Amino acid sequence: MSKPSSFNCPTCQKVISWSDDFPHRPFCSARCKQIDFGDWATERFSIVGEPAGLEDIAEDKSQH
Repeated sequence: MSKPSSFNCPTCQKVISWSDDFPHRPFCSARCKQIDFGDWATERFSIVGEPAGLEDIAEDKSQH
């Protein structure tokens, strides 16, 4: 599957291309990348579901 030639920055929606002109891709800048990280760190963004318990993690490791 090829990468799209242009797409929107997930933070500010600026149209950028998948090229060396945008080293912080998929973000347009280091600032947008930091904003996104901050949203995850403060739990503004999250993945829906039950948190994994220690038993789940141990079970997952034993299956590999």
